[in-house]
Amino acid sequence: MSTTRRTFLKNSAVLTASLPLTRLPLSAARPAPAPAGGKRGLLFDESDLPRIRANTRHPRFAKLWAEMSGADLAADMDFLKNKVRFNNHVADMMRCRQIVERSSFVYAVNNDASHLEVAKLAIRKLIEYPKWDYFLEGGKTVMGLQRAPEATIALAYSLDFLRGALSEQEIADIEHNIATKGAPACFTTLYGMKYPDRVKGWGFDPEDDYPQAFRVSLARWPLILNATNLKIIPVAALGIAAVLLHDRHPQASQWLDMARSSAKAFSTMYGSDGAYDEGASYWGYTTMHLAIFAETLWRRLGIDDRNLINYPGTVRYALAYSMPTKGSAWDPAKSPSNIVIPTLRVDPERDIVNFSDSLTTSDFAIAAWVSRTHHDPLAQYCALNIGAMTSHFGFIWFDEKAPSRAPDASLLNVRLSNDIVISRTGWTADDCVVALRSGGPANHEHADRNSVIFKAYGERLFHDPFRAGYSYTIPRWKLRLTAAHTAVLVNGYGHQYHDGHEGTNASWAWAHVQSYKTGPDWMTVTSDATEAYSLVLPEVQRIDRTLIYLKPDILLMLDRVTLSTAEPVQLRYQVYNDDGNGVATAKGNAFSIARPFASLNASVHSAGSIACSVLKHDLPESEGIHPFVEAVSPSAASHVLLTVATAQPSPGPQSQGDLHVREERGSWRVTGSHRGRKVNVLIDPAGTLPTITLA
Repeated sequence: MSTTRRTFLKNSAVLTASLPLTRLPLSAARPAPAPAGGKRGLLFDESDLPRIRANTRHPRFAKLWAEMSGADLAADMDFLKNKVRFNNHVADMMRCRQIVERSSFVYAVNNDASHLEVAKLAIRKLIEYPKWDYFLEGGKTVMGLQRAPEATIALAYSLDFLRGALSEQEIADIEHNIATKGAPACFTTLYGMKYPDRVKGWGFDPEDDYPQAFRVSLARWPLILNATNLKIIPVAALGIAAVLLHDRHPQASQWLDMARSSAKAFSTMYGSDGAYDEGASYWGYTTMHLAIFAETLWRRLGIDDRNLINYPGTVRYALAYSMPTKGSAWDPAKSPSNIVIPTLRVDPERDIVNFSDSLTTSDFAIAAWVSRTHHDPLAQYCALNIGAMTSHFGFIWFDEKAPSRAPDASLLNVRLSNDIVISRTGWTADDCVVALRSGGPANHEHADRNSVIFKAYGERLFHDPFRAGYSYTIPRWKLRLTAAHTAVLVNGYGHQYHDGHEGTNASWAWAHVQSYKTGPDWMTVTSDATEAYSLVLPEVQRIDRTLIYLKPDILLMLDRVTLSTAEPVQLRYQVYNDDGNGVATAKGNAFSIARPFASLNASVHSAGSIACSVLKHDLPESEGIHPFVEAVSPSAASHVLLTVATAQPSPGPQSQGDLHVREERGSWRVTGSHRGRKVNVLIDPAGTLPTITLA
């Protein structure tokens, strides 16, 4: 052992807190086979490089590889040499970490000396950060929620990616900083989540330049974040650090115990079917970190946690959310820059059922890992066709020789374990999708119970807003509220939601699916959101919504609202107009929504009068124009409202069909035809659940 390594171990022991933990049993561990001549890499071996290099030429990865290998290294060098602010973790430290990940991996693949140079400089800049995150415990101890875990992971893997290109001193510096700035910060976070009563107090670092206007209360974050994606990132980082320093650091075994026990506790956030409550965007970020920890643990120590959740099921969950549309990508860089507004491009090819803060589908590299690890042909199909590959992990795991199988008809209609219901005709941009947001609270949620997304022929026709604000102090916070969703309002008010002083955490609002049925070309579902509304509107006795989806392009929505006092009720239908191409018109009880590739006609019916109008959300014009249609049912104690909507592709002949709605002894009958489909539906709203008869 060199003097440098002895110093590293000595200093790490002094600087790292030692806390007793119960160790998980390792007796079942079987060492993964090591390659000839040495130990396994954290993610791949030298023998994997030919396959990884071939992946850089695969059509699925060609664009990503061109972006990574052809990055503007001169701009990166200028940033690293002249512009890094050591009190800016949100943007500058993140960029340093991203450069490390990208350029160290590019070097591993093609030995590019320019990428090696910029990777080494970015590593030095990460090491120079005196603190690796912008959160403190007790006002003194750095706790790792984002930047410390990300830096730990990036630097640990860079040791593999840059093998043979780093000096012994550079290796020791990296390991020393992981052991003193990364792992302890992550341990502090996970310890606080495990024992919230022992937390002195979490807060923002006053020396960081994170804006004061967006500093929410962290008083309950040890409890709140225990059930969010911000738990699993330090889990993965702590576990990878423990594996890296296994048998070489006095706290490594404690770190590993904490990481594994925390991962096991977090695994219950996934449903038995793999569903994840925070939405498809956060699913990818979270599941990827679970997988890289499990893979590294297995490869180096032979401990197999690769079945901690239903990984094949969770890929099917993401597949269910896939909803590609048409048109050109919309770049939020055109809008005012704000640190608490997501800036990810809205790419139609990666569009999804975006309930919550989700934008577009996450990196689908996890599907390639599931294909390899679980021998799952459907995961291989997703790795090839769904969403996009946006990280180096896809290159590492993808194997084009693995068998692939397209989704079958059984996946066209799904009721997930979290009560999200999605029904579709297929997975292409031209296919049609109807999605209902039932279920319970979740981090990053919106006030959106019983809201609906309807996509047809490449267009969002009933829309869920993108890029809602993460801070209650900005106007776009309004896009989180019930009023900004295709949902029900009572006298202008939506259901219960928090005020944002603690961030984007969960509310108390629940909706529950009461009935769900499917047939060869139809789906019906009833969801009761009474509980969510009555928390803040005591006059609410019942609010439920029933969808009748007649594939491919006919959607009937029955809303039943019962109140203890007479109040007006509003139904809202949101129009997608982020790109300026959404047009809505209304007259009487009818309205239409037009987009470049599809249009929708609808009418709203009740026992009384209905007035439809086109309005827009009260946001500054710099935030875009966000129109919606509102249908108003006058003040009454009972409202039974039926929306009949038909969609068609455009441009083309206007063939919206001819559907007729009439009342029959307290029931609604919808008859006629639309685009060749005959319709004869009888809806009796009188029972506990509506009775639906499809003739």
